[in-house]
Amino acid sequence: MKLDVVILAAGKGSRMNSNRPKVLHKIGAKQMLERVIDAARDLGASKVHVVVGYGAEQIKQAFDSQPKSDGLRWAIQQQQLGTGHAVMQALSGLNTQDEECLVLVLYGDVPLIKASTLQELLRQSDSKTLSLLSLISESPAGLGRIIRDGQGEITAIVEEKDASTEQKQIKEINTGIMVIPVVKLNRWLNKLGNDNAQGEYYLTDIVAMAAAENCKIIARVITDAREVQGVNDKAQLAGLERHYQMTKVDELLQAGVTVLDPARVDIRGNLKTGQDVEIDINAIFEGEVSLGNGVKIGANVIIKDSTIADNVTVLAGTNIDGAMIGARSVIGPYARIRPGTVLSEEVKIGNFVETKNAVIGKGSKASHLAYIGDAELGENVNIGAGTIVCNYDGVNKHKTVLGNNVFVGSNSVLVAPVTLADNAFIAAGSAINSDVPGDHLAIGRAKQRNIPGWKRPGKK
Repeated sequence: MKLDVVILAAGKGSRMNSNRPKVLHKIGAKQMLERVIDAARDLGASKVHVVVGYGAEQIKQAFDSQPKSDGLRWAIQQQQLGTGHAVMQALSGLNTQDEECLVLVLYGDVPLIKASTLQELLRQSDSKTLSLLSLISESPAGLGRIIRDGQGEITAIVEEKDASTEQKQIKEINTGIMVIPVVKLNRWLNKLGNDNAQGEYYLTDIVAMAAAENCKIIARVITDAREVQGVNDKAQLAGLERHYQMTKVDELLQAGVTVLDPARVDIRGNLKTGQDVEIDINAIFEGEVSLGNGVKIGANVIIKDSTIADNVTVLAGTNIDGAMIGARSVIGPYARIRPGTVLSEEVKIGNFVETKNAVIGKGSKASHLAYIGDAELGENVNIGAGTIVCNYDGVNKHKTVLGNNVFVGSNSVLVAPVTLADNAFIAAGSAINSDVPGDHLAIGRAKQRNIPGWKRPGKK
């Protein structure tokens, strides 16, 4: 089976009250349109056609820099004259003479549609069948109704504004998602009219055309409304975001993770976990994150694109970004671990310590109030409170190297480039701007003077 996918993404989304096109708003830190494109790609589609209108250039620019932009075909709907009119704009990119090709119609503002559901829909589709995805809803108001005859066969779809009182009682609704043989789609689209309450060209009108031709019409009926819910305003966006997050957290719970409050964890990427992981409230995971066995994540922690090894404890308020944390290390509270940080085993990074592009050896510690940037530390190094690695001269970054068992006293400044060899000891309050040999004590202080009779300046 050859499959083309057409994604309708031309609407402005006025109720979003945003200058950003609706389909670029995010669920789980991923643009809604991106989620739909991913679902299409998972089906092995030959081509993915995206019909854009409002903010077309902004949408295309959002995808031009991404690998998934390869193979995307863009079609422009200058005037939003309905779903049928939108699909017409993609016709020129479809091989309308291919008898075996099917077209799957999706929507850029329906972000939680599952590839598995679409696979089931496709399994019942062929070149002689029109397949629909329908939903049984207890609250069908505002949505198109699936019309069936006395034998249960689908004969039409009627939009809410065109429905009779009797038809409005129907609970089976149209999701808009359908699979159509491309040859039939081409013929039916050319027959569409706009004689309806909206004055638009409805794609759903092709269902009645199919019935008139005795074309087989099959519906795959689902009951999960969230999967096919479109987003029209920020309230619906927030509702789907929370539903998405609860689904992701439920996966963690099923995997054995202890989540202290499932309603207060956000996963904005892919999170892998080992056994006996514990996650406290308000934790946020972004990008690709891996947590090893026995990891404990404290409250209000943010972790992005990082690997956390076994039995690490991350205390409250810590921010970890682009780092590798070794086993049995303790991070935080309120530490900031920036990209390029690699911590070995049993490292302690305490409160209000910041690291960036730092490689820190086994058993080393910076317990509080320090900055370590562009540095390489050996094993069992002690960084005293108030220590600063001056890695930037205003133009270039320079490296600082500390050997094993180096002790840096409190309130010291290490001016890069500088090397402190094994067992070097830096006296508190020192400014070090030249290398220190192994087993040496370095004192870099100005001579103290005590001035008698000095008086503080008075306030003017």
